Parts: sequence; C-alpha cells; structure tokens
Amino acid sequence: MMPSLFAQDERNRKLDRLGDPLAALDVAVDFQTIADQVTVLLPKVDYAKGGRPPFPVLLMVKLLVIKQLYNLSDDQVEYQALDRMTFQRFLGLTSSSRIPDSKTFWAFQQTLMNAGAAPAIAQAVQQQLAMAGYIARNGQLIDATIIRAPVQHFTKAEKEVLARGEIPADWSPAKRAQKDLDARWTKKHGKSYFGYKAHASADVRYKLVRKLAVTDAAVHDTNHFEDLLDETNTSREVSADKGYIDGEREQRLTAAGWRVKVQRKAKRGKTLSACQKGRNTRIAKVRARVEHVFAGLCQMGGQLVRTIGLARAQFQLTTKLAVYNLKRWVSLRKCAVAAF
Repeated sequence: MMPSLFAQDERNRKLDRLGDPLAALDVAVDFQTIADQVTVLLPKVDYAKGGRPPFPVLLMVKLLVIKQLYNLSDDQVEYQALDRMTFQRFLGLTSSSRIPDSKTFWAFQQTLMNAGAAPAIAQAVQQQLAMAGYIARNGQLIDATIIRAPVQHFTKAEKEVLARGEIPADWSPAKRAQKDLDARWTKKHGKSYFGYKAHASADVRYKLVRKLAVTDAAVHDTNHFEDLLDETNTSREVSADKGYIDGEREQRLTAAGWRVKVQRKAKRGKTLSACQKGRNTRIAKVRARVEHVFAGLCQMGGQLVRTIGLARAQFQLTTKLAVYNLKRWVSLRKCAVAAF
C-alpha cells in the first residue's frame, strides 16, 4: 500500500460520502445551545484558588450523546473517543489528546443527575425540534414499556427488614450502594420482569417522544395516562391499547375536549362485537406507531439499565429518549431532502 500525506483528509471525505451519522447529527443540532442551558444548572466552582480547569460542557454533553446513541459504558466512551475517528470529529478532538477519562465522565453525569439536568436537556431538544418545524401533530400515542434492571437477591431476614422500610444492620455502605431498593417485579404475558417502566407519549406524525415518566415496574400503565397528555399537539386525539381502559376517565377527558381512543377488551364469557373488533383494528393501525418508538429505544440499548436506583434510571432513560429524538430528527431531515 502506498503511503499518502493526505490520508486523513481522504478518509474524512470518504466518510462524508458514505454518510457519517454523527456528522449529520452535528449539522442538524445546535449542541452549543443545549450545553449553555445545562451550564446554567451546574453548580458554580471557583477555580481562582487553583485546580485543573474543567472540560467544556459542550464536549461533555456530546460524550453523553455518544454514550446513549451507541449504548456504551463509561469506560467504552473513553476508549472509543480515543480510538474512533468519527467520534473525534464529532467531539472536535482531532488535534487534541486531552480526552476526559471514564471517572471524570461518570462524575459529570452524577452532577447532571443531582442538578436535575436531564429534563432540561429533553426540553432543549424539544425547543430545537419546534424551531425546525417538527411540532407535535396528528394526535398522540401513549404506551409504556418495561425496562429491565439487574435482579436483586435478598435473604428472608433481609426481606422482612426491608418490608419495614429499614436497612439491614449488617449492610456496609458499599453493599447498600449495590442494592437497588427502588426496582420492582411485574408480570407480562405470564413472564416475570424486574426493573422499571418508561411511560411515553409520542406524536402520530413524526413519532417523536414528547413526554416521559419513569417509575418502578409495578406501577400500572394507566396511572400516568393523564400526566402524559401533550397540550401542544395540534390534535386532541389520544390513542392507547387495552391496558388503559377507564370509563370514568374517558368521560372526563371527553368532556374536556379530548378524543380518547382506547381499544376495548372482551369480558369473561362475552366476546367483542364485530363493530368493536373493527374499532380496535382502526385504533391499532395508528397506535402501532408507538411500538416503532420503543423499537428504536431497544436498538439503542434502552430496554435495560445497569444502574442502581430510580433516580439514575430516570436520568438514563430521559437522556436516552432525548438522543432518540435527535436520531429521529436526522432521519426525518434525510427523508425530507430525498422527497424534495
């Protein structure tokens, strides 16, 4: 193979021709604005007395995007930022070897979580989507998906103590830090799952997530139905599956101007009529679009968390779905250009 003085530039041009997803993301999204909104929430530190200057918030936010987009551990984020050319281009580190290590990146995420920055990041993404013309349209789809977490094992004595809301006396601080006391068991289609639930509302037109609630897995899907209603949607139509049946709530929301379309479930010993089956089919054709959202989340590794506690699960899933929206935005832009 003949060496080339311009090998780096030639590789970059070829990556652009093939389609670098991170480059497309960088073109579409104003990450500096998101970083500025995050900076406002971070605690102020006085470096006048010394100490190493922090990494730019813009760089750290982009590292978070990479982590969620490719479902990487903190160690892998550090390694891939050092190794992958496309990551370095996206991060603006092609001419720098100073890359945050995994512990620095972990500490930054903890600071974001403690500052409640995840909802702010999601809101900043929504603002940019609206400015680009991708407002919520054609109604909304509400559904929930189970997010599995590492299964916890307790002895009978430990369960009795935990049931009283206490912590076993023989647990050291290190052991307590490794015990997830927020996740719960639930059953679906006869199979048991341990973890959390992501309750989401997506618009019908663009399949972008507009609202999110994260709870333990034992919380019933219907408990957060009204919390997820998006008032900004251009349509008052709401579609959901059979798990959201609640006649009293449907009457109340209908009186408030909502058009609630929830699939019907057959009662014991009584089958659905042909009219009801037809109605279920019509709702299913629209409601199925929300499953595409959860499939996209699954593709990004979003149906499993390796964190401890509800607060970290909320942070991980909120930022994961914000990055899903960014990924979806790039796809919508690409389709719009192709159609034009």
